[in-house]
Amino acid sequence: MGKNTFKIAVRKFDAFESAIDKIWEAFCKKTGCPLQLEAIPFDLHPLYDTILKNNGLKNGDWDVSLINTDWITEAYTSNAIEDLTPYIKYDPPEDFPHGWSRSLLYKQEFDNKTVGLPFHDGPECLIYRKDLFESMEEGIRFYRDYGKQLVVPKTWDDLIEVAEFFNRPEDNLYGTTFAAYPDGHNTVFDFCLQLWTRNGDLFDEHNRVKLNSQAAIEGMTFYRNALKNINAMHPNSRDFDSVKSGMAFANGELAMMVNWFGFASMCEFLEDSKVKGKVDITDVPAGPNGRDTSLNAYWMYVIGSGSQHKDLAYQFIKFAVNKANDKLVTLEGAIGCRKSTWIDKEVNKTVPYYHKLDALHENTRSLPRKSNWSDIADVIDDLVLKVINTTQEIKDILDEAQIKINHIENS
Repeated sequence: MGKNTFKIAVRKFDAFESAIDKIWEAFCKKTGCPLQLEAIPFDLHPLYDTILKNNGLKNGDWDVSLINTDWITEAYTSNAIEDLTPYIKYDPPEDFPHGWSRSLLYKQEFDNKTVGLPFHDGPECLIYRKDLFESMEEGIRFYRDYGKQLVVPKTWDDLIEVAEFFNRPEDNLYGTTFAAYPDGHNTVFDFCLQLWTRNGDLFDEHNRVKLNSQAAIEGMTFYRNALKNINAMHPNSRDFDSVKSGMAFANGELAMMVNWFGFASMCEFLEDSKVKGKVDITDVPAGPNGRDTSLNAYWMYVIGSGSQHKDLAYQFIKFAVNKANDKLVTLEGAIGCRKSTWIDKEVNKTVPYYHKLDALHENTRSLPRKSNWSDIADVIDDLVLKVINTTQEIKDILDEAQIKINHIENS
């Protein structure tokens, strides 16, 4: 790595890329930093490969990286990232730690050390077209067809019923979608949501990963049937990751979707959005007798342990997470992490449901902090793909996956 270059590995997403470019420009203007920024965007798997699998953070290929909560434990246990605690004690970020919800700080804390600062947030929620649900014409039609009032779904079964109602291929409008693209993330998140909203858990009484529970069987049975339902699902669902499904929603192709909060907000900021001013959010649907549960995963800044510019890197990420730049991240189309951004009047004028982030965070759960989570996630990803792509019995798929999990945990 050149001594005159500052390298940041970025998750490929327009809002992430533009925000970091603007923050770096402001940082250099303020500090006189002479280094040239080289911020390179990557899709999920290539980003993981370059920063962790290929030791890019450890060997100095990257000064700073965006990293998600799925990978932070592996990054810490492999000594790939710098301990920020001494920097924070000497020169803390603005209003640290009280400026953030506790749910955005604890995933990067290990052994009384802090190893990352929050960049982008937004729990999963049900995103829906409020103009469709508030339409008197649609309400009359739904009552005529179903004999009941049209309301925003609170259960998974209701979601499918209402999705079938709004599914109108002739108008390029589809009821809903799941981001079923096999990237080791979206399918894993969907598995956990189906499990948790049915009162299930990822762990047994011995704190070992358990995939073949009754709640998992029920959840995956629903998931298989839903994705096969051509009368409810967007036809490209199996090729959608969260970003592509978010873009489809912004393009007016979906009545509802369970996705990250950021893709609701994006609809208000995106210049080409066809649903600006027509969107609202609520809790993720639940299973029968289940509970409202959302998934909390977020992106953060980390400093590579091999960086030649560690002091500068800390000054940059400290600057990047101040109030003004957290708001900038939001206005670029990502999701700021500070409480001040969530209640900001300008932000809420553009995105009237932004203040709901605080309440969403009260109902969130997170993926476990395990150094071998990537291996476990691969097993879950594989089992979900078998659920949606084969006719094999769900219980058999889960039992086979459990054997693989046991092998991983015993190795």
